[in-house]
Amino acid sequence: MSEFNNVSVVKKANAYFGGNVSSRTIRFADGSLKTLGFMLPGEYTFNTSDKERMEIIDGELEVLLPGSEQWQSVKGGESFDVPANAQFTVKISTATDYCCSFLK
Repeated sequence: MSEFNNVSVVKKANAYFGGNVSSRTIRFADGSLKTLGFMLPGEYTFNTSDKERMEIIDGELEVLLPGSEQWQSVKGGESFDVPANAQFTVKISTATDYCCSFLK
């Protein structure tokens, strides 16, 4: 899906890691949420409260998922899931555009 219809967008950006990671929250009519974001090269550790699906729209990264000792390469057109109440780390090698879905 290349666009979302009939949504609300929170105007204020979510900025993390000194502005190297930013996103905007998208609210759907059914109450579900997604964020559309952008990450600059670097290494970042995130914590989840809900299960998340990270779709990489463009760019390239490596992710270290909970319970894994191996970094996984992910590039534009691919995705990965992160469990709820977990921590994961990404190493961004090129500027990366992403969509995060919060799964309940």
